[in-house]
Amino acid sequence: MLRYFLIAVVLALPLAAQAQDAAAGKKKAEACAACHGADGNSPAPTFPILAGQTQRYLYLQLKDYKEGRRKNPLMSPMAANLSKQDMQDLAAWFASQKLKPTSFVPDTAKAAKGKATADAALCPMCHLGGFSGQNEVPRVAGQYQEYIVAQLKAFKNKERTNDAGNMTAVMRGLSDDDIENLSHYIAGIN
Repeated sequence: MLRYFLIAVVLALPLAAQAQDAAAGKKKAEACAACHGADGNSPAPTFPILAGQTQRYLYLQLKDYKEGRRKNPLMSPMAANLSKQDMQDLAAWFASQKLKPTSFVPDTAKAAKGKATADAALCPMCHLGGFSGQNEVPRVAGQYQEYIVAQLKAFKNKERTNDAGNMTAVMRGLSDDDIENLSHYIAGIN
């Protein structure tokens, strides 16, 4: 019995390695470096930090850009010619990188209100404690505050809808002040 198990494992190894290749992703990510940084730590707060993001989330976002479910004048054309393997490799590369802290210093009063809003809206149910993300749900802890605000407003205004409406439903009852407070809380988590 053990022999058959070992044979199955050995035969499955090349398939697992083929599914995603961070080393191949590093080479493919050279085109991404101008906006997202060579290691996924974006140098500008208008572009998201990809380093340490969940691999599944990264893959799905690239796929959504490619297939038009998520639109962005820069990212949509970048993703248009990516193969499934390219997207898996890029996701593996950026997920394997270490998130570096930003220089953002949250306003403590806004962050406290943001935590209360996050708890009331049950944000940790999907994003987990510490906003570390899981599977299709992104890690948002330590993301640029400016980017967090932009994405939350895009969900609220139904400009971003590639999550089956989950975030739009959550955002419906939140004010711009709530969004600002949430962004201070989430961006300040390291």
